Amino acid sequence: MERPEFDQIFMELAINIAKRSHCIKRHVGAVLTKDTRIISIGYNGPPAGTHNCDEEWPETGCERDSHGSCSLALHAEQNALMYAINNNTKIEGSTIYITLTPCLACARMLFSAGVKKVVYLYSYAEYKGLPKDEGIDFLERFGVETTKFSGEVTVDDSLI
Repeated sequence: MERPEFDQIFMELAINIAKRSHCIKRHVGAVLTKDTRIISIGYNGPPAGTHNCDEEWPETGCERDSHGSCSLALHAEQNALMYAINNNTKIEGSTIYITLTPCLACARMLFSAGVKKVVYLYSYAEYKGLPKDEGIDFLERFGVETTKFSGEVTVDDSLI
């Protein structure tokens, strides 16, 4: 039996975690790791104790903010970071695997939390029709390693 690389395992897990999302628009998953161990996971969606968009507004999802984004949703990487912080987990030097490149705000959070590497599956810029991935540019400018995942994975249409 061939043993998969950790990058493969963690990205496949991020894809599966994305399936937990209640977002109508897009499903995103994140796996925060350190020294080949999972320290936290997250997916995009409204904060616990609020509304699940696919249940409350199954046709349209939640109201959009002034930028066209979900007004209720936390991003997958935000949820992964907050869970780790709430559980007193040391994030410094960690790697995050995410199904979509981080937006600029999330990139700032990842940098500030001490994440040293970001492995992503799809481009946020391509998804949003933007000329470049501002989050990736920010991370690279300040020394965070970024890598587009190159392995083989099976992905649901909700992630594309």
